[in-house]
Amino acid sequence: MGLSRNATGTLFVGGALAVTLAALAYPSMLGVQNVSTSTSRVIANTSSGPLTEADRDFVVKVRAAGLWELPVGILGMNKGTTEAVRIAGEHLVDGHARLDEADRKVATALGITIPNKASPQQEGFVSTLTSESGKQFDTDFATILRTTHGSIFNTIASIRSTTQNTQILALANQANATVLDHITVMEKTGLVNMQQVLFQETSPPKLPKSDTTPPVPAAGEPTIALTPPAGFTAPPTVPPDTPGAGTGTTTGDDTGAEPSVTPSPSVG
Repeated sequence: MGLSRNATGTLFVGGALAVTLAALAYPSMLGVQNVSTSTSRVIANTSSGPLTEADRDFVVKVRAAGLWELPVGILGMNKGTTEAVRIAGEHLVDGHARLDEADRKVATALGITIPNKASPQQEGFVSTLTSESGKQFDTDFATILRTTHGSIFNTIASIRSTTQNTQILALANQANATVLDHITVMEKTGLVNMQQVLFQETSPPKLPKSDTTPPVPAAGEPTIALTPPAGFTAPPTVPPDTPGAGTGTTTGDDTGAEPSVTPSPSVG
């Protein structure tokens, strides 16, 4: 089954009510007291270069993505009915574990508060996929993850082209490689409904901030490390398809190196 939306913008996945896909839209306000409307505003001058609101928001987005996509990757490994889906799950787990380690180091160095829990919207994705099985799980898994990765891909490109902070730049480079790998393995499942993906990416719904904002951790709460399950073996990287090779997606309705870190002033 694919994804559909009613007149209010509510997303239905596999016939079950689910939270809407908002293309990983998070406010840039975790760990700060004063926020302007300009994402280019410099909020700290660090040893690795100026840090902007957009840079800080990116660090939060990377963390938030891993908080729900790594658990969903484990679901794909355990519940996928095809080898391609199970491989895609392995790539989610491996990629986000590595990216989360780098992200946590950058957040610590730059004084950025990052969440320990996914947003209600993201937890809804996990709940939906947890409740599904068989072909419905496979198809919704591939389509949801292809949609969210395709959306964050644009954010990474923007940060990569504008940041003046070397640590953020290194993180963006790693995130770019990770997300491209995940887009590729989702497409190689042959289950991605591109009509639904394009619809979601070009007409994202407007959700209340409470649905898309991960909760701020309590004061003194340690940051949780995202790690693969015991006995996990990292899969080989899957190269992107060459031009003309096809993406293995459907069109109908039924269907890196870690950045170096140096201490810097706290932000906020």
